[in-house]
Amino acid sequence: MTSHILPARLPVLLKLIVLLLALIGLGGLPLGAIAQDAASSSSEQPAAPVVPPQPKMTDVVATVGGDAITEGDLAFAAEDIGQDLNSIPQDQIRAVLLAQMIDLKLMAQAGHAKELETDELFKLRLKYLTDRALRRAFTKLSVSDAITADEIKAAYDKAIAAMPDVDEVHARHILVSTEDDAKAIKAALDAGADFVTLAKEKSIEPGAAQSGGDLGYFTADKMVKPFADAAFAMQAGEISSPVQTQFGWHIIKLEDRRKAAKPTLEQLTPQLGQQLYVQKYRALFDDLRKAATIDIPDAALKAQVEAQLGPSQ
Repeated sequence: MTSHILPARLPVLLKLIVLLLALIGLGGLPLGAIAQDAASSSSEQPAAPVVPPQPKMTDVVATVGGDAITEGDLAFAAEDIGQDLNSIPQDQIRAVLLAQMIDLKLMAQAGHAKELETDELFKLRLKYLTDRALRRAFTKLSVSDAITADEIKAAYDKAIAAMPDVDEVHARHILVSTEDDAKAIKAALDAGADFVTLAKEKSIEPGAAQSGGDLGYFTADKMVKPFADAAFAMQAGEISSPVQTQFGWHIIKLEDRRKAAKPTLEQLTPQLGQQLYVQKYRALFDDLRKAATIDIPDAALKAQVEAQLGPSQ
């Protein structure tokens, strides 16, 4: 269903840049709050829970040789680590970030003692890092912070309108190893046996003894094709003939059929926020590019760069 809200295709290099900045920029964007703000325009919202005050970026967490490590430093370290933070247990993230900052401070202090700030390579690197920090700050101000609740809601309405209605069914099944076993179970059911009882007694599916073969509600794409084809061809209350899949032989009972619920505003807000980020970034980049004089003396390289950046929109 999400194919209707994916960002428009961008040239490869620019797309990588934009997505990286989006992950950084939207990381600090209160998307949940934006979703609530957008939803509140059409319905009354319950009072939000009290949230403890957030630490200030200037709050000192530790010192190394007299140099302060602040909450801001930890935030910048988190940006550098990026998606790798997802592999770190939540209760250890601050310790990992602080350990990285201690490493950085110790090495930086040692470099300062050797007066490496006067090195020409250091000066070039510093200029690059300054430009990168300015780009990050500017895109946060002009792109991330410019995404509004109304824009999120409008994008949501458009995405939902483009999503087709999809059926979902609620089914149970009994899984056995052989067709003969499946036929025997079907015969017992036709003779009046209780489906749930037989599922608990006969099914080889893990957990069937507790669930009675209940699969809950699902759409066709969530099941292997032979199973889905059979289940979605049935009417509520109907029991299938034996159906073979790579897992064995199934007897399916259809409990209910309904239209699948579409994603909520809150569920889609992160994706919509990224979509809007990409759109706003591209528009901003194109405006700046048109206004700037960009000179690339090497004609072949110029052609390759223009292919990477793509035409202005």
